[in-house]
Amino acid sequence: MNVWIAIAVTVVGCYAVKLIGLLVPEGVLERPLVQRLAALLPVALLAALTAQQTFADGRALVLDARAAGVAAAAVALLLRAPFLLVVAAAVIMTAGVRAITG
Repeated sequence: MNVWIAIAVTVVGCYAVKLIGLLVPEGVLERPLVQRLAALLPVALLAALTAQQTFADGRALVLDARAAGVAAAAVALLLRAPFLLVVAAAVIMTAGVRAITG
């Protein structure tokens, strides 16, 4: 039964957040600071998710093939490579490191 309580609380919470977002006055949303934060928030969340998935294993910090793949992607981005090439560089580097290290 605890699972259903958690689901119900989550549903109510999601609905409340959506309702609060709809009730915000339009004048507040037009402020430059709010627009700047709204533009940068998805980038920050994606960066945090990428870092957590790359460098964490449970509660431990790890440096493995995933970190090498992210480094290869960063180098490809610095060289202004197309997106598919960036992804391919990350995949090839990750697979190569995993093949070498076992």
